[in-house]
Amino acid sequence: MPVRAEDVTIRPIEVSDAGEVLTLQRAAFVQEALIYDTVRMPALTQSLDELEAELVDNLGCVARAQHRTVGAVRAQRDGELLLVGRLVIAPDVQGAGIGSRLLEAVEQRGRDRGCRTAELFTGSLSQANLRLYTRLGYRETQRVDGDDGIQQVFLRKPLD
Repeated sequence: MPVRAEDVTIRPIEVSDAGEVLTLQRAAFVQEALIYDTVRMPALTQSLDELEAELVDNLGCVARAQHRTVGAVRAQRDGELLLVGRLVIAPDVQGAGIGSRLLEAVEQRGRDRGCRTAELFTGSLSQANLRLYTRLGYRETQRVDGDDGIQQVFLRKPLD
């Protein structure tokens, strides 16, 4: 039976989620690796210890369908700025609205802690990501050239 966004539970991310989130992250970023023709991506090379350390005091969320983690997003507060990172959705449930729900949940967590703006970035070739972020109210603020010739696209959204 397909997973629908309304069947998914969203809750704050915890350090104990690290193993499942890392597995999900690697599965989700394989598609990005194909787009960019490289497996040398931080999301694919991150270790479990690194991820566990990142999840301490993180404002991110996980999406669960029954007993399975199907999505995750991380976020950190930097003053009034919410830095959103690594939105990952299980490949078999992408397009079901889970990413939108996760972003909305993490944005609310940021608002609750005084953040007035959310910022995230993606690669310039990640057209599906750019469409999602634009649809949810994010606007491009800058592009930064990488050493590999790929641009990182930074986007912001007001949270108030």
